[in-house]
Amino acid sequence: MPQYLVDSHCHLDCLDVQAWDNGLQGALDQARQFGVGHMLCVAIDLEAFPGILNIAQQCSFVSASVGVHPNVREGKDPGVDELLALADDPNIVAIGETGLDYFRSAGDLKWQRERFRRHIAAAKQCGKPLIIHNRESTEDCLRILAEERAQEVGGVMHCFVENWEIAKRAMDLGFYISFSGIVTFKSAQELQEVAKRMPKDRILIETDSPYLAPVPHRGKSNYPAYVRHVAESIAQLRGESLADFAGQTTSNFYSLFTRAKRPEHDVTIAPLAS
Repeated sequence: MPQYLVDSHCHLDCLDVQAWDNGLQGALDQARQFGVGHMLCVAIDLEAFPGILNIAQQCSFVSASVGVHPNVREGKDPGVDELLALADDPNIVAIGETGLDYFRSAGDLKWQRERFRRHIAAAKQCGKPLIIHNRESTEDCLRILAEERAQEVGGVMHCFVENWEIAKRAMDLGFYISFSGIVTFKSAQELQEVAKRMPKDRILIETDSPYLAPVPHRGKSNYPAYVRHVAESIAQLRGESLADFAGQTTSNFYSLFTRAKRPEHDVTIAPLAS
């Protein structure tokens, strides 16, 4: 079983990298030092997509996705054919992030649901899994996934914050459940219970960096390196060693994202300097 971590959802193009003289490379090096062997850089619009794809093409330990976030109104709103064309690159391993968000958007959100359905159709045609964003839209999100037979391609419920019943319904549709730094917050007791109950073969971890930094960095900029804190927190909740939990979640990542690259060099979870 792999002995390194994977950050299954980050936004490398959005990181604050001023702390490093070599910019983004500094954040990538930090991640490797924390035992992170791979990162999935997730697209939220098509305008930034070329830069994301370039990162993945240049870095052997970064894969990417293509999609338009449900809240994005400016810029291109791609059809199925355009998504398929952009996904036709070996570095693109998923479609998304896509889904629904009724928290940030108001009014008639039919356009969100139509965009969501197009992303699902593209994922099914190219055989690459979906990365799902869901905020205050759970019933519609699960309904559309079922109606469009998204289980034929599967995917991940990114940054999961719902209860156990919703987790089970998502897993019944063939989806993995990914936990972000939110699970480390003292107030997230219900979410921690979900993490404890998760089947070991359906759980993923992520940072969603630069957002949602885990304890002990809560309220600050988040980085892929900090997925280690997410892993440590959940492993402790589940009574597992960090090495075993890291190995399992990394295996799960590659079971879902079958086209993702694997590290060309050894990466291990070494003790962190105090």
